[in-house]
Amino acid sequence: MKISFGIITLNEEENLRRCLSSCVEFADEIVVIDSGTTDGKEKIARDFNVRWERQNWRGYVAQKNLVIARASHEWIFSIDADEELSLELKEEIRALKKNAIENSVAGFSVPRCVFYEGRWIRHGDWYPDRVVRLFRKSKSRYAGGKVHERLEVTGAVKSLSGDLLHYSFRDAADHWARCEKYATLWAEERFESGKRVSPISPYSHAAFRWLRGYILRRGFLDGAQGRRIAKICAAEVFYKYQLLRKMNHSPEAQSRTESSR
Repeated sequence: MKISFGIITLNEEENLRRCLSSCVEFADEIVVIDSGTTDGKEKIARDFNVRWERQNWRGYVAQKNLVIARASHEWIFSIDADEELSLELKEEIRALKKNAIENSVAGFSVPRCVFYEGRWIRHGDWYPDRVVRLFRKSKSRYAGGKVHERLEVTGAVKSLSGDLLHYSFRDAADHWARCEKYATLWAEERFESGKRVSPISPYSHAAFRWLRGYILRRGFLDGAQGRRIAKICAAEVFYKYQLLRKMNHSPEAQSRTESSR
């Protein structure tokens, strides 16, 4: 098994060396699609002999599909610049590379573990957050809208147990800034598709998100960090539904309604 590791990047200097260091021993090639870096990341990438290509930002789906298209090998491991392979996951990949993979197997999923405010989060909505990251090029493609792209795989997907470690947020302020970004993209996408929501939707969805993450999935076991995560996740849900509500009552929405009559 030969593996192409694929990464999309933009100004990830503080994370990229850690990411590349964790996968370089398993990578038969590393493909980086960069959308306009202004920091020193390109120099770091060159130290690891990566294939570096510039591509103006076209969205998560298009950028990740470009990585697939540029990869030379049938097996691809998609990894973000703020992630690294755990020791357990490295051992599993090392074993896979030594053995033939059944033709019916098209991919492998891994649990993703987030490092948040000095603690690894192992409960709540954030863990195990299982994602397919190792997959066959010929049987996989990314799809989706403006946010939360998904990998569509044709064939069987098996599970690996080693964690993909995710250094996602610098602090709570960075966390909330990204929540606002993704909430806006979500609301815009839903508005464009014609989705409408009721006045109670922001409250009901936010309450359910908090209950699910903090109580049902035992986020409280992650201490103060788990409490903050549940609070911010619920706030993000409330915010995105409120944004969509505002869009539903905008002049553009009224114009759409009138033109459809």
